[in-house]
Amino acid sequence: MNSAINELFDLNGKVALITGGTHGIGMAIAKLLGKAGAKICINDLSEEKLAAAKAEYAKVGIDAYTLVFNVTNEAEVDRGISQIEKEVGDVDILVNNAGIIKRIPILDMPVKDFQQVIDVDLVAPLIVAKRVAPKMIEKRSGKIINMCSMMSVYGRNSVSAYAAAKGGLKLLTANMTCEWAKYNLQINGIGPGYIATSQTAPIRVDGHPFNDLVMTRTPAGRWGEPEDVAKAALFLASNASNFVNGHVLYVDGGILANFGYVKGENDI
Repeated sequence: MNSAINELFDLNGKVALITGGTHGIGMAIAKLLGKAGAKICINDLSEEKLAAAKAEYAKVGIDAYTLVFNVTNEAEVDRGISQIEKEVGDVDILVNNAGIIKRIPILDMPVKDFQQVIDVDLVAPLIVAKRVAPKMIEKRSGKIINMCSMMSVYGRNSVSAYAAAKGGLKLLTANMTCEWAKYNLQINGIGPGYIATSQTAPIRVDGHPFNDLVMTRTPAGRWGEPEDVAKAALFLASNASNFVNGHVLYVDGGILANFGYVKGENDI
C-alpha cells in the first residue's frame, strides 16, 4: 500500500484515552487505535474489569494502561488524567465512550435515575474533554470523539434520559467545535446503529421482535459489529479527518437514511 496512505492512519506516538474501554464498542475502538500505533489508556470503576480487559488487550499485543476513575467526578478525572500525563504522556486522542442507559418509561422514571444518565452520558464527556483540551490547544493538535447515538436525532419508547443526553452530546460536540476548532482540534461524534455486542445478544435471535425490526428496517440487512464503529473512530482519530469537524458520523447500515425501508418490499 502507498506509504502516504499508511501515514494518514498512523497513530504512532499518540496517546489515546478511551473511557469505559473494558468491553464492547470501546474495546474494539481501543484495539484498532492500538494496532495503528497509539498508546492505549482505558478507565473503569472496577479493578476486576480493568484487569480482565488488560489481559484481552495483551492477546492482540497491546499493553493497555489501565486506571480507576469516575468520569462524572471532576477531582477523580483530574487525578486520573494527571497520572496518564505523568506515566504515559499528554492525551492526543480522547474517545468519550463511557455511558449507561436506563430503559424506564418517563412516568415511572425516578428523577435521580434520569439525572444519573445525564451525568454519565452528557456531563462526563464535558468534564473529561475540559481536562484534556487545554494541552491540546497549547500543542495546536488534538482529536476528541464523543460517542453519540441514533438517539441523538430521534426518540424511542422508554429511553428518555438516554435520548436527551445523546441529543445534548451532539450539540455539545458542535459547540466544542465552535470554540476549539481554531486551535486545530477536531471534535466529532460517532452515532452507532444497532450493534452486535454482549448486551444485545438476548435480542439478536430469530423471532425476537426487536431483531426482526433491525433486520427488516436496516437497508444493509444486518446488525453492525463493534469493528464497524472502530473503523469510523480510526478515521476520526487520524490525519485523514483533519478538516472534519463538528460532525456526527452515523455507523448504522443506513437505518437513519430510511426508517420506512422494509427488506423485500423496497428492493429493486
